[in-house]
Amino acid sequence: MPQLALVGYTLFLVLAIGLRATLHYRDTGTTGIVGITGRPLSVEWWGGVLFVVAAVGVGLGAPGAQLAGWVDGWEGAASTIGYAVGTALTLVGIGGTLAAQIAMGRSWRVGVDPDARTDLVAHGPFRWVRNPIYTWMICTSTGLVLLAPNWLAVASFVALLIALEIQVRAVEEPYLLRTHGEAYRTYAATTGRFVPGIGRLG
Repeated sequence: MPQLALVGYTLFLVLAIGLRATLHYRDTGTTGIVGITGRPLSVEWWGGVLFVVAAVGVGLGAPGAQLAGWVDGWEGAASTIGYAVGTALTLVGIGGTLAAQIAMGRSWRVGVDPDARTDLVAHGPFRWVRNPIYTWMICTSTGLVLLAPNWLAVASFVALLIALEIQVRAVEEPYLLRTHGEAYRTYAATTGRFVPGIGRLG
């Protein structure tokens, strides 16, 4: 059901990007969208580029290509149950993403400004995982893949997982260690990266 995947992706863009940036601008005077950072072709840069390409591939490219007839959907993976689970994961993921973004308050950003100093957020969903926004984004993307199951969707989803790992490990965690030092080290030693208890920094 690629049409539903496009609706879900549009809803994600409107709420998790558009609405959140609007609220952030109202509170701070900036949208909070930093974008891709790092020298061109650096690890940080590739992480950002891969993230954008993969996110668009999962949400827009895969269902769009399936609707256009450029790629075939996997009939064996398409079912009423699959579509129901995909819809549920997409909606829950969107809601969780927005809730986690709001929990960050003024510290919310898309990308990292190395010269900015934001508060360390360890309350709300951040009590259980350090990157709940990404956890819920993965949930959303899983739902979108189930709604438009094809090879492009799966490839883009795998690329998204790789991009998130690069973004977190090569960009965000080093920034947070530089900015918050021992406070972040202590927090990261007891809180999982994407899943509670898993990926804690030693």
